Amino acid sequence: MLILPIQPNDAVAWERMRQALWPSSTSEHAAEIAAFFSERENAAVEALIALDDAGKPLGFVELSIRNYAEGCSTKRVAYLEGWYVEPHARRQGVGAALVKAAEAWGRNQRCSEFASDTEWHNEISATVHRALGFVETDRIICFKKDL
Repeated sequence: MLILPIQPNDAVAWERMRQALWPSSTSEHAAEIAAFFSERENAAVEALIALDDAGKPLGFVELSIRNYAEGCSTKRVAYLEGWYVEPHARRQGVGAALVKAAEAWGRNQRCSEFASDTEWHNEISATVHRALGFVETDRIICFKKDL
């Protein structure tokens, strides 16, 4: 398995995996991917892709640097914005390898903390986060009201 920074030739596979992870925002994926490639050099963002030995995508992580994250004490926090592993590749170390590569990216960005989140009902994600050394720092419920 290889883990590399996502390149433009990975965009189709990345968009497909993003749609699997975030199906409610499928119309936004292509635009966000295009924006990522145009802003990558000037912004504190990264996306990594895991590939099998034949070059087929196994998963990805999307990363950013935030100046605040719940439970963190520094103002430069590496943040796991998105994390996906293809169903056939789960429970084989792909997710852990992606997170390890994400941690290395964060250290290279001069971050001393790495944060993430998941939806309150996603117990599988919470369990995997804990297994990889994340510690739950807070639980929030967000509200919205149309005006």
